[in-house]
Amino acid sequence: MDLFIVLVICLSCLISFFLWNQNRTKGKLPPGPTPLPIIGNILQINTKNVSKSLSKLAENYGPVFTVYFGMKPTVVLYGYEAVKEALIDRSEEFSGRGHFPLLDWTIQGLGIVFSNGEKWKQTRRFSLTVLRNMGMGKKTIEDKIQEEALHLVEALKKTNASPCDPTFLLGCAPCNVICSIIFQNRFEYDDKDFLTLLKYFHENLLISSTPWIQLYNAFPLLIHYLPGSHHVLFKNIANQFKFISEKIKEHEESLNFSNPRDFIDYFLIKMEKEKHNKQSEFTMDNLIITIWDVFGAGTETTSTTLRYGLLVLLKHPEVTAKVQEEIHRVVGRHRSPCMQDRSCMPYTDAVIHEIQRYIDLVPNNLPHSVIQDIKFREYLIPKGTTILTSLTSVLHDEKEFPNPDQFDPGHFLDENGSFKKSDYFMAFSAGKRVCVGEGLARMELFLLLTNILQHFTLKPLVDPKDIDTTPIVNGLGATPPFYKLCFVPV
Repeated sequence: MDLFIVLVICLSCLISFFLWNQNRTKGKLPPGPTPLPIIGNILQINTKNVSKSLSKLAENYGPVFTVYFGMKPTVVLYGYEAVKEALIDRSEEFSGRGHFPLLDWTIQGLGIVFSNGEKWKQTRRFSLTVLRNMGMGKKTIEDKIQEEALHLVEALKKTNASPCDPTFLLGCAPCNVICSIIFQNRFEYDDKDFLTLLKYFHENLLISSTPWIQLYNAFPLLIHYLPGSHHVLFKNIANQFKFISEKIKEHEESLNFSNPRDFIDYFLIKMEKEKHNKQSEFTMDNLIITIWDVFGAGTETTSTTLRYGLLVLLKHPEVTAKVQEEIHRVVGRHRSPCMQDRSCMPYTDAVIHEIQRYIDLVPNNLPHSVIQDIKFREYLIPKGTTILTSLTSVLHDEKEFPNPDQFDPGHFLDENGSFKKSDYFMAFSAGKRVCVGEGLARMELFLLLTNILQHFTLKPLVDPKDIDTTPIVNGLGATPPFYKLCFVPV
């Protein structure tokens, strides 16, 4: 036993020396809690609520500190000043995508969200151009959202004011908007393939936010081959890729090079133009992953925000009543809300912003990395170091948003009741990695929520005081608790 203890101590010393020497030779990383051999600081991180753990560490180490998830260092930026300095003031240097082992396994550096370098730049630039051609930020996409909003209202009417779980109904609308851009067609809300696709996205976000996945990302080589929920996620993604591949094949058979119909057609035409370029980033694999990225970013995040938002409004009926009064005063009952109405509806605009601020959907952002050796404040951060930017610390800054843990639309209203913008509103991140679909998501949230509240009274099944808005998981994303409500026609 004594020999075993000696060996363990020696091994620990060697690993600690390796980590220390790696930091010493590569750069002067910010301070942080002392990592244990192999496991790093994982015992000091609450995997059920990483954001809360980072908040406590920031109290001890300041706005810039280092933690080890396993053996690799991660620099955490906490608070508006540090996050702004990195993502906005020095956006190019911090524009890399950090490792996310769970998805690195399947995405393999392709697409928009998890790619880097030239692949990321070309794919993102091309995708933004196509999305604008398809009407993102214009009247054409507004018309599609308004049309989908009416389908959603009709589906909600069919619940006959009976208790229902809104999860999939609220997912259908934003998913169909994305489908119209990518596939040029929408699905009926009872379509089995459509509902299965939605189930995969919903399940994936839930799984990705669990403590098990936090452990997977810290020790991927160890956990990958163990049984666990990550295998469910991999299977879901494989099935989603299959669905997308089948749609691409249908497009190949009917492609008209002079008349692209949707995102897939534009990408296939680009592939054909660059077929002799061996260095081309426009490949079939990249097309599949890019579509998967657009789907994921444009479907589950918006639908989760809507679902979480309705729960918050159930909790605060006085806020809901004021929004409905504004809708009926500005829009009336006999026409659909449009984006022009938003400027005349400051309270509704403030409520939507406050919902996004309060729910803090992606607490620690997706991981960034620095694309070169840099000096940040007094520290030296080596190229490739993973960076976590705490969006919680920005969205819940108590100086900008008094009583930040309380839901209060007044955070976005001035003394005259006019809408008040805030630089601290980083719900879509900021800088060069800001969400590609931010404009689309903002439009969807406004049009879908106002259509729902124009036509229905939200009736909770319990007393509003007893409604708990605490997320059931808080990892990659914050997922609201499951609930039921009644949509009572106005």
